This record gives sequence, structure tokens and C-alpha cells, in this order.
Amino acid sequence: MALGAILVIKTEWFLENFGRIDWAEEHLGVEGGSRLMYKIIGILFIVGSFLGMTGMLGEIFISIFGKAFGL
Repeated sequence: MALGAILVIKTEWFLENFGRIDWAEEHLGVEGGSRLMYKIIGILFIVGSFLGMTGMLGEIFISIFGKAFGL
């Protein structure tokens, strides 16, 4: 969760140190698409961490992939 929060809060630092994401600049259709992409990745980390801590992430994976593995 902390990594996601840092990605959202310190987006400019990540942009300066890791550079622009060409795909995001081209496809997100806004000026500063890389900033938006870093924020989206951070929010996904936060939501994924929250789901993992509450035990809901396992249930989601089982519901999606359970039939493929016979669960």
C-alpha cells in the first residue's frame, strides 16, 4: 500500500528518474499521459494491497481461474 501511495504522491519524481512512458503518452490522449499512468499504477497497487490484506484477492482469483484448475 505504501508503494502505491508513494507512486501517486511523488509522480513527478518517478517521471524525472524513470522517464516518460511512450505508450501512455500516445494512447491516453492527454498531455502528461505518463503522469496519469504512474498514478493509475499506484492506485492499482493500493487496491490490490487492500484486497490482499482483507483476503478478497484470493477469492477473486479463485472465482476467475478456479474452473481452469478444478477448484
